[in-house]
Amino acid sequence: MPEKQSTIDFLASHGGPFYELQRRMNLLQERALRTGRRALLFVGIAWFVPLLLTIPSLFSAAPTVTTYLSDPGAWAKFMIAIGAFVLAEQQVERGLRHKLRQFMRAPLIAPAATKDAIIAVNRALRQRDSRTAEIACLALAVFASVIAYANWEHVATSSWTVTVTPDGNQVTLAGWWTIFVSLPLFVFLFFRGVWRHLVWALLLRRIAKLELRLVATHPDGKGGLSFLAEYPNAYMFFVFGISAAIAAAFAKHLMQETLSTGTFTTMMGAWLVVVLAFFAHPLSAFSKPLAMLKEQSLLVLAAKATTFQRAAERKAIGANVAANSAEEAAEPVEIVDLGKQYDTTRKLSAMLINRSAVLPVAAAALLPFAVVGATRLPYKEVFSVLKKLLLL
Repeated sequence: MPEKQSTIDFLASHGGPFYELQRRMNLLQERALRTGRRALLFVGIAWFVPLLLTIPSLFSAAPTVTTYLSDPGAWAKFMIAIGAFVLAEQQVERGLRHKLRQFMRAPLIAPAATKDAIIAVNRALRQRDSRTAEIACLALAVFASVIAYANWEHVATSSWTVTVTPDGNQVTLAGWWTIFVSLPLFVFLFFRGVWRHLVWALLLRRIAKLELRLVATHPDGKGGLSFLAEYPNAYMFFVFGISAAIAAAFAKHLMQETLSTGTFTTMMGAWLVVVLAFFAHPLSAFSKPLAMLKEQSLLVLAAKATTFQRAAERKAIGANVAANSAEEAAEPVEIVDLGKQYDTTRKLSAMLINRSAVLPVAAAALLPFAVVGATRLPYKEVFSVLKKLLLL
């Protein structure tokens, strides 16, 4: 159970049973996540050990080391993805912490709501450190291994994971290591990262319900919240890792099939929608307060503009053309032109996320698919699809 904080601060990559286990093993420290060192260690455990276990097959009639090195799934899941998941921890923690601190630096949270904001952060910290959540992630990892083992029982051709014999399929040493170590580590790190993003998403949605010091005429066009739209870029490594794994699975599927430009575009577009929706969910909570801010500001400005413009009309022509009133004319009014404020307020967007703000994470999501596509399609067509999805 984390100690209760009296400030608004959130360390996304700290806490939880797996973090504590790594800390006790001196793989990381409270002030140093050591992501580079841990990424090398985990990649070595997940990818390099199976490679070592396939080396003895070099002296057999059917060496499996070559099939291991030519397997895009092994490279993508056990080297690229696992390495990216670990490296992402530092990037995610720094990015989310910076965004959360901006709420107090601006400040955007009203003084009366500060206590509720601290309560929301402490609740998020408890969820981040949830033992139940990490056990669930581990259970999903075990389930994935069971499914993989069940599939290997029915494969028709030998590979680095399974040897097909007349007496039945036999799992290789590299295959057993993958079942018990590599695949569970990949799945566990993925779902652990997803869970922690969900905790962040819930925290943002709670903050969106607080009293916020938003202003419709803020130059960022988002009421002062545009900085939040860039938070998905903190997940660039994480998204690249899972995208590589999915793209590798797609590449395996394409080995015996042809790929059309239309199918390739649909595939990449669908994945981009999934990624953007993943990050749009927490940001969508701010659409309601921004829409209300815009509506109320326009009504107030319209009412004020009516008063000011009628006063300007009386000053210019001596009376109001419509509903002229001596009582109204007797009231002192300071004439102010609200046209610029009104126009700026009308341009206020209630949607925080936009393609330009999340271009880096979008590129990370699509790049692995572009690499796969380049093996089947002309480079110019792949680049054209990539450019269209990222920039249009």
